[in-house]
Amino acid sequence: MLESLRGRYYSIRRRARRLKRRELKSLRRWFEDTENLLHLSALIVIPLLIGSITWLSNASPIISFFVYPPLASGTYTLFADPDGRYSTPRKFVGGMTTGALCGWFALELTARFLYVVPPEQFRVHAGAAALGILLTGLSTWMLEFEEPTAFSTALLILVTGSEKLTYVVGIVVSSILVASIFVVWRRHFYCERSRYLFQSTSGDDKVLVPVRGDGTVSLALFAARLAAAHEMGKVVLMQTVSEDAIQETADRIGSTASPTESDGSEGQTHDSTSKAEEQITDRALQRFDRLSERITSEVDVPCEYVVAVDTGSTGKTILQTAGTENCDLICAPYETDEAAPAQFVRTLISGTIDTVVFRPSNGRTEWHRLLVMVRSSGQLANTMLEFAKRLVSDGGTISASSCISNHGERRATEILLENVVESLSVPVETRIGHGSVEEFLTRNASHYDVAIVGASTDRSAPSRFISSPTYERIYELECDLAIVHRG
Repeated sequence: MLESLRGRYYSIRRRARRLKRRELKSLRRWFEDTENLLHLSALIVIPLLIGSITWLSNASPIISFFVYPPLASGTYTLFADPDGRYSTPRKFVGGMTTGALCGWFALELTARFLYVVPPEQFRVHAGAAALGILLTGLSTWMLEFEEPTAFSTALLILVTGSEKLTYVVGIVVSSILVASIFVVWRRHFYCERSRYLFQSTSGDDKVLVPVRGDGTVSLALFAARLAAAHEMGKVVLMQTVSEDAIQETADRIGSTASPTESDGSEGQTHDSTSKAEEQITDRALQRFDRLSERITSEVDVPCEYVVAVDTGSTGKTILQTAGTENCDLICAPYETDEAAPAQFVRTLISGTIDTVVFRPSNGRTEWHRLLVMVRSSGQLANTMLEFAKRLVSDGGTISASSCISNHGERRATEILLENVVESLSVPVETRIGHGSVEEFLTRNASHYDVAIVGASTDRSAPSRFISSPTYERIYELECDLAIVHRG
């Protein structure tokens, strides 16, 4: 009874740990979408800042209550769009201060010369409001302090009564406080978010390369450049051997043996099989040695070798080997079966290990112009751009592109591309194409060395059923093609 309860307790604890790891992984993927990160930052930082300033205003008469409305809206503008037109500390502080001063000047001018009443007794009139807005617009335009909240501060001073100086001082102090916190947040967290949050910038130290068919050198060097991004990077060259191939080799060895050696005993059969495995392994190692010399001479990444027996499903064998060898990434060749992706390719890009399926066009081993096709922000886009950064040669260029079907999608797509490229430490140009992805690639592939696209495994099953993955609709291209899957 006690043993049963203890076993159940440990089982529940293991399930809880697996659930915790799964939830943490999902949360981290959610954070990789820049839009999600910005929304969460705005929800957390703005209430804390406004609450802190409220506490400060209660403890000191420096900050007036009228400061809150423009301060809250301006703070949201900063944190919701950190790289936007209005999101600079200079514009934030300068615009709010200029608006308050212009409103104060308009109040003094209209109260004394237009309505002939002391400013303290002045009721808000249309002329004063219009003059304050006009002066604010002209001043912020000339000083390059254009900021939406500047107009709010210009109007609110009209209702402060005798607290005009307190209001202006409060605007200056609170805006400087918010801008200082914003600068620290943007410099040390937002601009470094790829280091803290993006899983695509870590790992991939050990890359498994199934050696199959033609284009092996190009594939191996492609994988080696991905692995070389980390000091502990390593390439694992792998070859699968079917049981039929082993049996054929064993039969051939048995047929060439002398009559005294081929007595048909069980021990002799086992000996022939062992010799066949040795022969196949030796041939594979010779091929691996040639590839390894090429890799270490051009990329300086160490290599390991693996020969695995294919028990029926090549894709499953590769995935199992990647797990056994603790590989973070699989770089596999693209193969087709009657113009459709081969079954082992489909197995790999539906597995739990990150995979890049590579289709070379002319055997190039260096990539100077790279095109990354982005459909949405998030983990997959970050991964593809990170891979592009590792692959691009010195002096090369990276282009991030997305396709739209109508002009109304342009602005949202521009923001999308801006969000996914701004975290990279290398310059990335952005392009927006019209029409489908396959049409865009067909028109522009000749201008690039490699095009990187997603495997669409982040889409829902009904979505993939209605519209097949993009890579399945891409046939002949005048550049290399890399299909990226996040496991």
